[in-house]
Amino acid sequence: MNISRALSAVCALLLLPSAAVAAGAEPQNFLFMSSDALAAHKAMLSRDDIGGVQVVYSWKSLEPEKGRYDFSAIERDLALTTALNKKLFIQVQDRFFQADAKNVPDYLMHDPEYDGGIAPQFDNPGENKPVASGWVARQWNSAVRDRYQALLAALAAKFDGKVYGVNLPETSIDLDMKGGIKGFSCDAYFEGEMQNLAFAAKTFSTSRVVQYVNFWPCEWDNSHNYMGRLFDFASKNHIGLGGPDIVPYRKGQMKNSYPFFHQYKGKLALVAMAVQEPTLTYRNPQTGKPFTKPEFQAFATDYLGADIIFWSTSAPWLKP
Repeated sequence: MNISRALSAVCALLLLPSAAVAAGAEPQNFLFMSSDALAAHKAMLSRDDIGGVQVVYSWKSLEPEKGRYDFSAIERDLALTTALNKKLFIQVQDRFFQADAKNVPDYLMHDPEYDGGIAPQFDNPGENKPVASGWVARQWNSAVRDRYQALLAALAAKFDGKVYGVNLPETSIDLDMKGGIKGFSCDAYFEGEMQNLAFAAKTFSTSRVVQYVNFWPCEWDNSHNYMGRLFDFASKNHIGLGGPDIVPYRKGQMKNSYPFFHQYKGKLALVAMAVQEPTLTYRNPQTGKPFTKPEFQAFATDYLGADIIFWSTSAPWLKP
C-alpha cells in the first residue's frame, strides 16, 4: 500500500499545527473514561475548565457480529456531550490489559483466516516466567486489519464531523517473542499499524485523527526507525499523535517517543496526551511526591507540545 498516495487527496483538508502550541498556551483539559462511565460524570464534564472527554469503546462493543455494528453507546455519549457543549474524542480499542479481556468480535477468534484474531500479551517480571496480562488484535494479519478498517469506515460514515476526534490505541504491545507468533514480525506489525493510521486519516476527513504512540515492539531508541518514520509521516500528512502517559523525563519514554514529540513540537496537527490512573502513581524524584497538575502541564506544554491532556477522573484536582 502506498500510504502517502492514499492520503494526498485529503491533506489539504486537515488542520495545520495549532497556534496554541506555538504560543506556549496551556493545553485543553479533557476527561478520560470507559464507555459506561460518562453519564455518572456529567457534573465533572460540565465544569468550565473541561473542554471535552475521551471515551474508550472496545471493538467487540462496536461490532457484536461480523458486519453488524452497534454505535448506540457513541450516539448516547455524543448526545450528552453535545447538550453540554463539550467535545467527544472516541478511542477504538483493539488491545486490552486484563487476562480475561478478549474484547474483539467472536468471529475473529473462530474463523481460521484470522489466526485466532488476538494474541496474548505478557508481563515479564525479571527472570520469572512471563505472566499473561491481556490481549491484542493481530493487526499484522491482513484479514484482521481489513475488518478493523471496515469498522473505522462505518464509524466515519456515521460520525465524521460530529465527534471532535478519533484516536487509535497505543503502539506498545508485549508479546512472548520467544514462543513464536504466527505471521508476526516487527516490520509486519509496524506496517499494519501504519496502514490503519493512513486509512483512518483518509476516512475521517473532518474529525481529528490521533495515533497513540509510546513504544514499538523490537525497538529501543529508534533502532528500527519506526518512531522516526511515524513522526515524519504524521507531520507530512497533518495527522495528530499522542500517548497514554505523561511522566516527565521518564527514562523509557525518553528513549522512545518523548524526544520525537519535542523534535516535532509545533509541526503536528494535534498532540493529545493522557494522565491515566497508573500515571498518577509516579512520583517526582525531586520532591518524592506524586506529580502535581502544574508539573504534568508544564512538561506536556514545554517539552511535548501538547494541545490536549486527557485526565483520569481520579486526578486529585478534579475532586470537589
